[in-house]
Amino acid sequence: MTSLKIESLTLSIADKLLCRDLSLKISANECWGLLGRNGVGKTSLIHSIIGIRTIDSGKVLLDSQNISELSRREVAKKIGVLFQDSIETLSATVLETIMLGRHPHVQSRIKDNLDDYALVDSVISELSLSELSDRQLSSLSGGERQRVAIATLLAQTPNIFLLDEPSNHLDIAFQISVLDTIKSKLYERPASILMATHDINLAARFCDYFVLLLENGGHLQGSKKEVLTAENLSKAYGCKIQSIQTKENTLYYPV
Repeated sequence: MTSLKIESLTLSIADKLLCRDLSLKISANECWGLLGRNGVGKTSLIHSIIGIRTIDSGKVLLDSQNISELSRREVAKKIGVLFQDSIETLSATVLETIMLGRHPHVQSRIKDNLDDYALVDSVISELSLSELSDRQLSSLSGGERQRVAIATLLAQTPNIFLLDEPSNHLDIAFQISVLDTIKSKLYERPASILMATHDINLAARFCDYFVLLLENGGHLQGSKKEVLTAENLSKAYGCKIQSIQTKENTLYYPV
């Protein structure tokens, strides 16, 4: 089972401290939410985990190996990243784009190629993209492109999903169905998820554990019950936040 471990990570950008001494282990079958106000460092933390942003100190271990010592292909076989607007500039069809998700696994044998196409067809169906498979990305709406980006990630079959604002451009129905699809992979593979989002209620619906980034490099982490309190959220977002308990969920709102 693939595990991701962060040890004493400190990260800053242009003399602004974003994260100080963060240690975190994400194990199989766990779904973590990454919360915090704009500019606090959620995206930068995801980038630092996969090595595309330099950290000040600490290390990131993928199955006990320092991720900085692994090749991009080795990392991509285990970690899949949904970047914000990651496919905006591609000139390709929906099918061609989703096939790119298989790149870390590409082999020369014909059988593997057929298996890749079968997997991609399955993902296209899961994300309700069958009618769009021959369309150019440039002809799609923002929500449709976001579903293509997520389908490309699913085609990659990673063991760890790093999601940066996965609900971008999606209507409410697709927000729920797409995240349901991703979370179902936790137990099929098994896999794990770290999801950065501005939507506290969406995160509370899907995530069991949280990292809440604070100003000046501080952070809180733990179970949903431990982290998602009105006091903690009010401190993190700089406004008063209250909660209400419904039959199914706890909902959070500003006052």
